[in-house]
Amino acid sequence: MSVHLPPPTSIPEPNSDPETDSASSEDDDQEETWDDWVSDSGALQQCKSLFDDEVLSSVEEALEYDIRRHGIDLGEECKRLSLDFYGRVRLINYIRKNELAPSAVTALQGKESWFSSDDYLVPVLENDPFIPPSGDWSDSEGEDLAPTDPDRKIKVLEKKLALAKQSLADYRSLITEKLDITKLIDDINAPTPQGSAPGRDDDTHYFQSYGENDIHAVMINDKVRTSTYAHYILTNPSLFRDAIVLDVGCGTGILSLFAARAGAKRVIAVDASDIAEKAEKIVKANGFENIITVIRGKVEEITLPDGIEKVDIIVSEWMGYALLYESMLDSVLRARDRFLRPGGVMAPSQCKMMLGLCDGSEIFKERIGFWEDVYGFDLSTMADGLYDEAIVDVVGPEAILSNAYPVKDLLLGEISIRQLDFSSSFQLVSTAKRRTKINAFVLYFDTFFTSTGLPIPHDTEVKVIKEGEAVLAELWPVGGKPAHKRRQSMGREAEKVTSFSTGPQSMATHWKQTIFMLRENITVSEGSIVTGTFRCRKSETNSRELDVEIHYSVVEGEGASPSDTVVQMYKVR
Repeated sequence: MSVHLPPPTSIPEPNSDPETDSASSEDDDQEETWDDWVSDSGALQQCKSLFDDEVLSSVEEALEYDIRRHGIDLGEECKRLSLDFYGRVRLINYIRKNELAPSAVTALQGKESWFSSDDYLVPVLENDPFIPPSGDWSDSEGEDLAPTDPDRKIKVLEKKLALAKQSLADYRSLITEKLDITKLIDDINAPTPQGSAPGRDDDTHYFQSYGENDIHAVMINDKVRTSTYAHYILTNPSLFRDAIVLDVGCGTGILSLFAARAGAKRVIAVDASDIAEKAEKIVKANGFENIITVIRGKVEEITLPDGIEKVDIIVSEWMGYALLYESMLDSVLRARDRFLRPGGVMAPSQCKMMLGLCDGSEIFKERIGFWEDVYGFDLSTMADGLYDEAIVDVVGPEAILSNAYPVKDLLLGEISIRQLDFSSSFQLVSTAKRRTKINAFVLYFDTFFTSTGLPIPHDTEVKVIKEGEAVLAELWPVGGKPAHKRRQSMGREAEKVTSFSTGPQSMATHWKQTIFMLRENITVSEGSIVTGTFRCRKSETNSRELDVEIHYSVVEGEGASPSDTVVQMYKVR
């Protein structure tokens, strides 16, 4: 379902540093709106202190009591932690549910995992006065009305009351749903009479799926993917010559073979699936058994052979749908921390998750609208829940109706596993030439390789490979003859960037794009702004799946007020 919340009081500047892993801070106007709400609500109802059982006559008195008695100023703590509306709600509910001590509140950093948990959107106290109804926490349209115009003011207030009631109904519906889900999870995880339930296994099916031929055929036949890795490895001989290379999740061993051909002294190919057995045979069939060693096992658990402790390069094709699906990057980062020498190179070295507005009309017809009329029958029940699932499919370049915004910039040499759960603000400017209805967001990723492993220059544009482009002509041996040896590049040329995009402008890849269908269409014109927050984290029920939450609001023209904030949640699986 989608939920309406108050519109933003101003349009925030997008994060200047998109790779931040914490919720973006709000501007001073929003903080003033919170204070104004507290002041205006002073006489509304009794309010219980956050830290003891004392009940005060108003929110304002409760806040002053907590400052005086416990030394906690809730407003100042929210500012310190850079919390938005949802962060405030989670903080209040977390304090109440866990009976947090004041000292524990001052120790919070704002990056705790529960700040992203929907569980703490559920009120601990019914009708908690500390949590304002949607209609109260926004600028009052009626405040600007002249006192001599009572009829108009009444109409405006009636309209706002109706909107507030609808928003509250939507919020309660969401809470009811979350409560049911929480109970179900608790029931599943409850100890059995014989003892605790067995631990969850997110790995077995994952590794088994990579033991089959078909999935490897799909990946190798992805020309954008395979040719870019080949180009990077085979045109950087000074990097790979005499290097020790670790290939994480080697599959058939194709990247290891490229590395051996590029002059690597030793290549260690690791895979935990059955494909490792075939990879070993492939290595022997191509005469590289003295260079490439295949190890079957999880990279978190293996030991490097022959006394090797550190490697010069880690190469891996770890990317999944929406970049982070399958969570293979976790294993690659653990391999980096265990085995990569200081100054070593990660390949790829950087990835960017790009978000845009999308005309998903064709996707809607094929996946959702299709069920409305099947041989004259209404089967639309089959579409229930489809808006809650991300769709992996290909959209054409003409379907993209905004600039693309980087909601996450991953520097593979630096990023931590914790930072893969993130929240980022975004601002998308419509490029539609006429008034248009938008029914989806689209997410894709761009991938970059450098010979140093350092971040790419800020103005670097990703290479877009078009259909039919001859991407391997200068690299691939023809008729058994070795590829033409190029003179080693020097200076700035040695720092060239190799890259590819999985976006709609590029030849389609096996990753396709990830589409988030909207329950409520957005109407935009050229220059309209869609602003909001993109949140992504591992699923609590399967760490290889993703939970995505998109909060968005629309400003249709210059000087226009932002619309209500709409929240929609998705599974990527």
